[in-house]
Formats: sequence, C-alpha cells, structure tokens
Amino acid sequence: MITLTNKQARHFMLLKHGLLGKHKFNGKQGAFDFVRQAGCIQFDPVDSCGKNAELTLQSRVKGFTKQTLYELLYSDRKLVDYPDKNLSIIPTEDWPYFERYRNAAREGGRRFKELEELEASTKDYIQANGAVGSENLPIEGSIHWHSSIHWSGNWSGGTNASRAVLEQLYSTGELIIHHKKGSRKYYDLTHKYLPAELLEIPDPLPDEFEHQKWRILRRIGAVGFLWNRPSDAWLNIWGLKTPQRTEMFKELLDEGKILQVRVEGLKDDLYCQAEDLFLIEAVLQTDTFKPRCELIAPLDCMMWDRKLIQALFGFEYTWEIYTPAEKRKYGFYVLPMLYGSSFIGRVEAVADTKKRTLIVKNIWYEDGIRQTKKAQAAVNGCMKRFAKFNECDVIDFAYLDV
Repeated sequence: MITLTNKQARHFMLLKHGLLGKHKFNGKQGAFDFVRQAGCIQFDPVDSCGKNAELTLQSRVKGFTKQTLYELLYSDRKLVDYPDKNLSIIPTEDWPYFERYRNAAREGGRRFKELEELEASTKDYIQANGAVGSENLPIEGSIHWHSSIHWSGNWSGGTNASRAVLEQLYSTGELIIHHKKGSRKYYDLTHKYLPAELLEIPDPLPDEFEHQKWRILRRIGAVGFLWNRPSDAWLNIWGLKTPQRTEMFKELLDEGKILQVRVEGLKDDLYCQAEDLFLIEAVLQTDTFKPRCELIAPLDCMMWDRKLIQALFGFEYTWEIYTPAEKRKYGFYVLPMLYGSSFIGRVEAVADTKKRTLIVKNIWYEDGIRQTKKAQAAVNGCMKRFAKFNECDVIDFAYLDV
C-alpha cells in the first residue's frame, strides 16, 4: 500500500497531465502523445473560446494551435473521431478495439428494412463525388431514428434521412469524418484513409470482461487517479456494473497493472496505472515544482470525476452550459483556472474572431486565494497565451469596466 499526503496526490495528478512544472508535451508530437496517454479526449462542438478537445490540449501542449489538432485528425490521420467516452477523439491505432461497437451498429441497422438500399446509394454517391455533408447528400425525407445504432419506424418525422444514413455508416465504421467546417461534418469512405492492415485486424479483446477491463485501465490512465466508485469516468463502457467493476479492479491489481494508493483525508483508496510508479516516486522525493497557470477544459479528462476533484483539490465545478441562465452561479462557458497545485478560480471568456479580441467576461477567484504579484503575473501570462491560442491580438477585461 502506497500512502500519499493530499498535496503529493495533487502533484501526482498534475505531473501525469503535464500541468505542473516544465512542459511534458510539446508541439504536434506532444499533442498526439497526450491523446495516446489519455486514450481519448472528449469532443464537443460548442466554441466559445475554443472547442473542448482544443482546450484540453492547449493547457498541456507547448506551442499547440487549433491547426495542430486539425492536421493530426484530417491530414496525418494519426487521430480519428469516434465515440469512446461519448463523442471523442482517439488514436487511430486503437480502431480495432472498438469493433464490437461497429458491429452493434450493423446489427441495429438491420432492424430498418430500407437502410441497406440507402447505405448502398450513399456509398456510391461518395465514391463518385468525394466527401459529403448531410446538406448536399441527395437523399430526401426523414427517419424516426433513436441513436447511432438503433433504427426504427418509417419516413415520417424524426431525423433528416441524409444525416441519419451518414451517421449510421459512421457508426459502422464504413465512413469516417473527412473534415469539419465549424460544426458541420463531412464524411468519406474509411478505406480511402485508414490502412487496410489496420481495418483487417480482428477485435484484440473479443471477451467482454477483458474488453471492459482494458477500458477501465485506460480510463484510470486518462484521469490519473480513480477510485472504485460509480463515476462519470466510466461513461459509455456498455454494461459495466458495480460487481464486475470491482472484480476488474481486483484482477488489474493482481496482474500488477494498477497500484493502490491511500491518500490522507480520503475514505476510499485511489488507483493509478502501475507504469506511473516513477511519478509516485517523484512526488515522494520533492514537493517543489515550478507553478504554471492554465485554463482547463469543461470536459477535460482530469475533470471526469468531479467528486474526486472536489475531494482532492477542494474545488467544486459544474459545467453550467445546460443550466438556465437565471439559475447559473457563474456563466455559460466557464473554465477552471489552475495555478501551481490548486484551482484558484474560474474564467468566462469569449473569443470575438472578427475583432480578434478575447473578451474576459469575468474571473471568479476562490475564497482565500491571495492575489500576489507573482500569481497575478502568472494569470496575466496565461491570458496572453490563451488570447494567442484563440488568434486574438487584444484582451478586453470587460468585467473590470462594470
């Protein structure tokens, strides 16, 4: 049993994520390396001051630009859009591990009798015309459509038929997202972009228990520490129940793939990947790391278990994007602000791309945070980097004018 102080546990988490001390991830290779470490980063189309996946990488990767992620996805094809923890971006090399989900989509599609003909005509159109979006695929009508793997009903009501067919073919893996323009997705035939040898690899983990165990290990690596408790960190691992999860934790521990860690003040033990033992040793040897100030994405993988973040960091965070405006405590799109080993506040910012201005609508500091000259300089530096990331030349601290 490894025992850590609360501060040491926080240092471990932040070092794992490359958010403390010298940058661990640099440039395009660094962006790929982080996604590979995390297994997946969540995608969300809302763009107030960068999309969630871009925000996740900008806080960690030195020299990261939005173009960096675009190239990894749509030029280099080292990353691919595919559901993992909800809408996600995963390393292309992990494609074979998700075959069961593509197969489930195929099975679901068979329940819609007209689908086969629609799919065939769609693939023929794309073969002849190239990448296509739902607005220019010549299929009319609508379909009563439940999700990416459940089809039913008839041609009345529901989802636009062209969009539904494209998303079904995307779910089965026959199409991938060729590129995006804003929030619009354009699809093309997968075999044109992913190597045949990758597409032909059978599911490496056909046993459901072993597959779920692999995904649990992956999610532990994505967050850094996790506990054996119900958590949003397990989202979209189909059929995962508490008894099975407990058995998987036990097996991973027995196999030496995870380490059990006791942290002062926490009732439940935490677990990390065994390969991160060197980080445990690092935080046991020193408690001095150069602080950085960074803005964290709302769906950042480190934030997947909000109760864990509250227990470790004493920071309570709710993404209020779906909260009615009159009930919000802070704002529509608010980012946690990290300085050193603490969350010192939260920021609401909007990038006005036409005026190339980053509008900082508000900064809320946590109770008890001393705004020293050193801390303020770090915050100002963070805002300058964030403005540059959003291709803004000017920062307007609008809340100071109120």
